[in-house]
Amino acid sequence: MEITIIILAIVFVLIAVRQVGNIKLQIWQIMSGGALLVLLTHQISILNALKAINLNVLIFLFSMFILGVSLEESGYLSHITYKIFKSAKNINHLILLIIFVMGISAAFLMNDTVAIIGTGIILLLAKKHEISPKILLITLALAITTGSVMSPIGNPQNFLIATEGHIINPFIEFLKFLFIPTIINLFIVFFIIKIFYKDHFNKKDINPFSQEPIKDHNLAMLSRISLILLACLILINIIISLLRLPININLIYITTFSILPIVIFSKKRVHIIKKVDWHTLIFFAAMFVLMKSVWNSGFFQSVINNLHINILSNPAVLSISVILSQLISNVPLVALYMPMLLHKGISTNGMMALAAGSTIAGNLLILGAASNIIIIHNAEKKSRETITFGEFARIGIPLTLINILIYYLFLTVIH
Repeated sequence: MEITIIILAIVFVLIAVRQVGNIKLQIWQIMSGGALLVLLTHQISILNALKAINLNVLIFLFSMFILGVSLEESGYLSHITYKIFKSAKNINHLILLIIFVMGISAAFLMNDTVAIIGTGIILLLAKKHEISPKILLITLALAITTGSVMSPIGNPQNFLIATEGHIINPFIEFLKFLFIPTIINLFIVFFIIKIFYKDHFNKKDINPFSQEPIKDHNLAMLSRISLILLACLILINIIISLLRLPININLIYITTFSILPIVIFSKKRVHIIKKVDWHTLIFFAAMFVLMKSVWNSGFFQSVINNLHINILSNPAVLSISVILSQLISNVPLVALYMPMLLHKGISTNGMMALAAGSTIAGNLLILGAASNIIIIHNAEKKSRETITFGEFARIGIPLTLINILIYYLFLTVIH
């Protein structure tokens, strides 16, 4: 067996257990170790490793993390949280609000960003309303994974598909194919949570939610301007696409330009940059190196070809995306699988199936999406709460089967 595949298997097992003896490992350390091993064993050259790192994805992540840190550090995030969630009178209403607010936010602020800033919000809501944090954390994970499907900037793999997958009008195409089934799936998340945690819904009323003060008014103002800029640039991009004007606004320009008010005018810019989740950025850089080495081995290409199926069909794209995302996570899956599909001449519809399958795979098992790991890591760091592999799978497996069925029907029957 290829050395690269052995290294990949070791990385997968370590991410699953996240512990060697008494040493507790973090996901970015494991992935970095995997990348270092393929370099040391000469499975990939240093030059090819550097070329493999997708700078657009890293800049995109960095931009969204800057915005997320600013929202949290300024106190504006807590302020918005109060405005949104103060109306919740019972747990039904609260869960619905979390699902749709966090889910739709993930579509435009990226799921990893919402995972980072949302964990603190969820723990605050659980404390204020005296509700088990576990149910709210699982709701957050499922909501942001599901909501992020419908936008080209909802998650790193969608961004990769939008920028490298020959999608001419990304926002239009994603909304056209994936908006309606995603909204339906957000409602499905609510019903699945209610079925599996029915005892928690017996509590009729919840405690009132007190307002959190803004800590830094200047930074809060800049954060708000950045949010407005992001929304306006997305809207302009959609209008340009609808009018078919000969103007192309690259997605990386939208996210980078939107954080300029914070980077240029905030006196806390250095503090904000230091607070960026650099470990996640290292994780993605290392992942690109390891997955390029895996791609060069030809192992997964051979496995897929030996299946003797039409890899361009929506059932095949959805199934392969969901299953392999559990083994190598969704972003590396797209990085590996997309070149094969493009070489075969996949349609836009098929690319949307890749986006849906690779993203919704995060609802199946914890390892299916980096955002799940981020939520668990942050929850363990900020409190003693965690979600076990089994607890997540118990809800995630039936939910994902329903999710995939809905996307299949919309992409194959309706479109």
